[in-house]
Amino acid sequence: MNPLYELQVGWRYTRAGRAGRRNGFISFISAVSMLGIALGVAALIIVLSVMNGFQKEVRDRMLSVISHVEIHAWDGAALPDWQATAETAKRHAQVRGAAPFVAAQALIARGEDMRGAMVRGIEPDAEATVTELAARLRDTTLATLRPGEWHIVLGGELARQLGVTVGDKVTLVTPGGQVTPAGVIPRLRQFTVTGTFDAGHYEYDSALALIHLRDAAALFRVEGPTGVQLRLADVHAARGVAVELASMLGRDVVVRDWTRTNRHWFDAVQIEKRLMAIILTLIVAVAAFNLVSTLVMTVTDKRADIAILRTLGASPRSIMGIFVVQGATAGVVGTAAGVALGLLVAFNVDVIVPAIERALGVAFLPGSIYLITRMPSDPQAGDIVPIAVVSLVLAFLATIYPSWRASRVNPAEALRYE
Repeated sequence: MNPLYELQVGWRYTRAGRAGRRNGFISFISAVSMLGIALGVAALIIVLSVMNGFQKEVRDRMLSVISHVEIHAWDGAALPDWQATAETAKRHAQVRGAAPFVAAQALIARGEDMRGAMVRGIEPDAEATVTELAARLRDTTLATLRPGEWHIVLGGELARQLGVTVGDKVTLVTPGGQVTPAGVIPRLRQFTVTGTFDAGHYEYDSALALIHLRDAAALFRVEGPTGVQLRLADVHAARGVAVELASMLGRDVVVRDWTRTNRHWFDAVQIEKRLMAIILTLIVAVAAFNLVSTLVMTVTDKRADIAILRTLGASPRSIMGIFVVQGATAGVVGTAAGVALGLLVAFNVDVIVPAIERALGVAFLPGSIYLITRMPSDPQAGDIVPIAVVSLVLAFLATIYPSWRASRVNPAEALRYE
């Protein structure tokens, strides 16, 4: 026999029923199984791509406000020599900018309204080399931050919550206080609002206030910057660079990258993405195991063919190979179609979603509620390749039992009533 006859017969069985009436229903069930696999794979690719897009959008907005790496004194006090620390850090090939800062929690009050905020003291020119927000506002809003004038720039949402605009006065209340005979009196300082910013990230727009570095040092009574911020050439290398900088700078400082500073958000996104992938993979699994019923019916329908092949010298292993080829073909075709459909939709989400919104007259991401008004998508090979591999593996596993049953058909019993 032709050593490739298993492939030929398996492919023939896959196409069987299109013109015949005996096994037309089997061919229909096979087509439904392939369609199920394709839709499951496509849904998994589209959902993960959209989740990647949201993650990238939020991450980019977050990193427009914060630095990639922060260096602090181990005891939280001012760095003894921040210039030397910054120069040492700049020797690393990944470091592109460094800026000193003072950061502390405080209360911002205006009248009876009071909000908690993270107050960050910065040098506007140096800060522009570290964050995109500072680079964008350096010559406008941040230029108003001059030492000794007690000016403050608030996040847009924080300013709205306090009901302040440019030129209004706010009072900063620091955590520490002054000890007097009457008790501990909190330290207060009045600032003039000289601008606001909207980074597009609610956490920072609603809880971040910027003042000049020298004003922050005087307000929080520290001798100088409490840390140095760094910008890297590759944001994804932040964790490895932080480890290398920690060994370079010694034990007197603490080095933290942005993934650890925002660890809870980062971990939550990864867990959500992983669980979503598992749930959607079950859809692919159900569609793949529909191949079991298809192949079982095919084996029953082809018992006489199997018996004839056995009498011609085909081994049980060859018979099993025929039906593995049939099931694997359905899996490959379904997976390939699903990957193609998923990528087509994922790369055109920005066109498809607005078209659906116009047709239905609804907005999936209203600008009044969400900061992101468009549906982002970011297909990644690291997601698509595992999806395709899992789909193919499930389809192959679904062929094993029906193929084994086909190999156990007794030729004499199958041909008795033929």
